[in-house]
Amino acid sequence: MSNQKLYNLAVVGATGAVGEQIIKLLETRDFPINEIKFLSSARSAGKKLTFKDHEYVIEEATPDSFDGVEIALFSAGGDVSKVLAPEAAKRGVVCIDNTSAFRMDPNTPLVVPEVNPEQIKAHNGIIANPNCSTTQMVVALKPLHDRYSIKRVIVSTYQAVSGAGASAIKETLRQTKAVLDQVDVNPDVLPVGGLPVKHQIAFNAIPQIDKFTDNGYTYEEMKMTNETKKIMGDESIEVSATCVRVPVIYGHSESVYVEFNNEFDVEEVKSLLANAPGITLVDDPTNQLYPLATDSAGKPDVFVGRIRRDITGEKGLNMWIVSDNLLKGAAWNAVQIAEYIAKG
Repeated sequence: MSNQKLYNLAVVGATGAVGEQIIKLLETRDFPINEIKFLSSARSAGKKLTFKDHEYVIEEATPDSFDGVEIALFSAGGDVSKVLAPEAAKRGVVCIDNTSAFRMDPNTPLVVPEVNPEQIKAHNGIIANPNCSTTQMVVALKPLHDRYSIKRVIVSTYQAVSGAGASAIKETLRQTKAVLDQVDVNPDVLPVGGLPVKHQIAFNAIPQIDKFTDNGYTYEEMKMTNETKKIMGDESIEVSATCVRVPVIYGHSESVYVEFNNEFDVEEVKSLLANAPGITLVDDPTNQLYPLATDSAGKPDVFVGRIRRDITGEKGLNMWIVSDNLLKGAAWNAVQIAEYIAKG
């Protein structure tokens, strides 16, 4: 459209895994861009990348980098966001932040566009993107909460190593080869938990993502509890999570038990999910069709299946939720928010 406003954008953390996905999405979705700049740490500054057939030099991110920028997408780590996002906001930039830096700040909206798009306009210069494991879960919970009212959620996650960064991917591949070659594995990346103790991820499952808190849950698990309440706008929803790292490269999987306050119908649940935005229903167990991490990789939707009434309680439901953690869990959610802003 000829009267479409064009925006000046900045991508912070342009060389990271999420930053690369953001750049691809901005390109393939033909976001209305006037000017764009790619920012990173001093270590990556000076590198070049191609965007829409034009070559750009990656610049070091500083407060002055945001002069003239209207929308900035941050995925360079919480420490960077804490320093630069407020500086950008002072300059009139709308910052969409992929880190945990502002998620639980009461003055910062925590947004999943399929769940609470109305919160986008409530920003004070910064909009937070939720944790990847929270994002895919609340997309599936939203239509069910609206219809039946959720009392409690118990979730166990099976999270891909890409959620821990490029080094975790490399370690998984290296360890897998080492095990097959029957040589020492020598783990040195996972779990990322503040202690020097590391565990083998190849052919294994590590029941720790992030550091442990005083209550025995990890920060990742408590993010799912606290962020779900904030996004859904309902502090009464009880959430208990166990987060596990598994040797999958892309795509988080979740086993989710939902207990409702009201009676529900399983077929109606399937219909609600099938017709909800951002969800693909894959629920044909007789033909062994259900969501798989390998099928979700590279796709923006949240995939839901294995839907069944819990056999221990009339108001309990079990389902299996899978999504690409770098896309809907991070980059795609951020770009969706930017598109909402661009539409006014």
